[in-house]
Amino acid sequence: MLRIWKWYQSCLSLHPVKTQIISSGFLWGIGDVAAQYITHSTAKKRLQYHKCIPMVYGQNGFNDAMDDDNEFKVNWKRVAVTSMFGFGFVGPVGHFWYEELDKFIKMRLLLRPKSARFVAAKVAMDGLIFGPFDLFVFFTYMGFSAGKSTAQVKEDVKRDFLPALILEGGVWPIVQVANFRYVPVRYQLLYVNIFCLLDSAFLSWIEQQKDAPWKQRFTSFTSMKEGGGQGRL
Repeated sequence: MLRIWKWYQSCLSLHPVKTQIISSGFLWGIGDVAAQYITHSTAKKRLQYHKCIPMVYGQNGFNDAMDDDNEFKVNWKRVAVTSMFGFGFVGPVGHFWYEELDKFIKMRLLLRPKSARFVAAKVAMDGLIFGPFDLFVFFTYMGFSAGKSTAQVKEDVKRDFLPALILEGGVWPIVQVANFRYVPVRYQLLYVNIFCLLDSAFLSWIEQQKDAPWKQRFTSFTSMKEGGGQGRL
């Protein structure tokens, strides 16, 4: 592990952008495999009740067929698509975002590094600017990569964006407070990429949930607000 760490440090020093691009693509690919496994496991549990019914009546052949159909198989095409998001967006854009964000707050806002105001400013700007933009690009990219039309992609973004933004909004600020306060700037991108492993799994899981009932709560809430607003016009 120590050799790998030293090798990574060397690559980061010599080729910072390339290193972030490659590591981001790799981690987002792993995250998608994890998301597929989580989705498969969740769906498999839901089928337990239905599998118990034919067992009562002795329909073993039916049961065996269901077992074969429900074996976990990685969708490598989807992994490749998600990895490309890491390669093409998260790596390069994330690298320059965190570098320039640090410079902006130091040189323009003139805040002392590691101070409470410095950390708060970075967390706020990251959460209000980069976070929503990252989610929007992810869901749009995944939709078009799946061959969906513009109208379908819009519907998917409306369905997935708000739930993901709200759920991530309760986690990422805490992650970033620790990042901006304790992690040296040189390694902040590595820190973010490690958490992106979990984040990519979460976003892929959100996207794979389609029209899950829990998502409809957010959609219903938004529709109620829009309906209320139209009623006052």
